[in-house]
Amino acid sequence: MTETALRKIQTQGVHHITLIGADRQSSIDFWEGVLGMPFVFDQPNLDNPREGHVYFDPGDGRLITVFTNETRKPDAKAVPEGVGSLHHIAFSVSQASFWQVAARLDARGVKHSGPVDRGFMDSLYFRDPLGLRIELASYRFEPPEGHRHADVMLEAHKIRVARGDHHIDRIHLADAIEMLVSRSQGSLSKDRSAKNPY
Repeated sequence: MTETALRKIQTQGVHHITLIGADRQSSIDFWEGVLGMPFVFDQPNLDNPREGHVYFDPGDGRLITVFTNETRKPDAKAVPEGVGSLHHIAFSVSQASFWQVAARLDARGVKHSGPVDRGFMDSLYFRDPLGLRIELASYRFEPPEGHRHADVMLEAHKIRVARGDHHIDRIHLADAIEMLVSRSQGSLSKDRSAKNPY
């Protein structure tokens, strides 16, 4: 008899996130009418015929889905946050959009954190109409061609730790981007160090 070695189950991204919603229209009004996610698919919940299942595109082609039930009404009290519970869902927004978020939530009378400096990104937190904490996050950098945000974050983390710094900040990101470019893009120069031609 041969032993089976332990092997990873390799993921390749978030496929979808499904939330328990209230009625159908309140879900559409929030996910599409506030966050701008196109309403792309609608069918019954195949595991519970008393519920609907609505799907939204958060901007990357992945899906946010919501189970709806016309007997449920929105309840804005905070969703419990204990061990094993969901703390928040973060959605990416551009810098241009990020700096409009507070005013657009204010126009709806929605309480929010205001902009929060995370060093490598800007964040703003608020609760959806069902009490779920939502984060809108905007990276302060773009990765170099052929790399992902996670590649830059990994290198910036290594730089931060080597320098003994408390948290990732812009300098670590800039140095990580330079390092990734140097490793992945060729040059005819033998010496690619910083120069002062002035």
